[in-house]
Amino acid sequence: MDKKSSIRIKENFKRLLKLMSKLDLSPVAMRKNILNMAKDMKSGHLGCALCLVEIISVLYGEVMNYNLEDPDDPTRDILALSKGHGVMAIYAAFFQMGWIKPDQVSNYLKDGTDLFGLSEDIVPGIEVSGGSLGHGLPVTVGMALGLKLRNSSRRSFCIVGDGEINEGSIWEAILFAGHHQLDKLTVIIDVNGFQAMGKTDEIISLKPLDKKFHSFGFDTYECDGNDCAELRKAFEMASNSNKPFVIIANTTKGAGIDYMEGDNSWHYKKMNPEEEVAAFETVNKGSHK
Repeated sequence: MDKKSSIRIKENFKRLLKLMSKLDLSPVAMRKNILNMAKDMKSGHLGCALCLVEIISVLYGEVMNYNLEDPDDPTRDILALSKGHGVMAIYAAFFQMGWIKPDQVSNYLKDGTDLFGLSEDIVPGIEVSGGSLGHGLPVTVGMALGLKLRNSSRRSFCIVGDGEINEGSIWEAILFAGHHQLDKLTVIIDVNGFQAMGKTDEIISLKPLDKKFHSFGFDTYECDGNDCAELRKAFEMASNSNKPFVIIANTTKGAGIDYMEGDNSWHYKKMNPEEEVAAFETVNKGSHK
């Protein structure tokens, strides 16, 4: 990395710290944003987004380098949501960061919406389109290789679902990343135990994940993916590793809304008015870590 790029990264980081002091990227604030998007929406993936909240909160709140004034800043770290149907968690952070506006939240997935139910890279701040499962990680691996070839200090993060890793393209990317020793790549697996049509262990069991990734040349760490303190430790370990890194984040589908937790019907289901009220009451208690 040249001196000019190094100075720019430091300047962006200082600016980020100043602006971040005014941000609220707490799980409570983000869950409220998700619920506001979900009001009266015609479709969506509510449970799939709620389980990602702490992961996104820690990444944008504490881990990643980015420029709040420019989502496309060339010195930014990369975050790809390969599990594209969890995109409401990303939008919840973007709203707090000022990258999307109140009318975009209130009009989400209604007539005239300009945000999508899957991650689409035409939305500023979305790095990779993730609607077709199994594609986001290979694209992120390619980005990580390109950055390594440029001797860049930028890091690449990719969130995949545990059901998604049934896809063969995921394992090709993992093999490639291990071979090329992409030490600034961190893969976060959202292990909520479900995919659209059932439990992941019953459809295709992939346990033990840690041993599989070790065999591909990765370091791994398993943690509670809905606990910010444990996630901080995981990302710190990733930053100190000299290998590509996998965080096996054990989450709860529908996390933070008591009547949704662990209920796979909320993969697609939308709330009725009574459920909306109950959901906001649960979030206002702030019971998650």
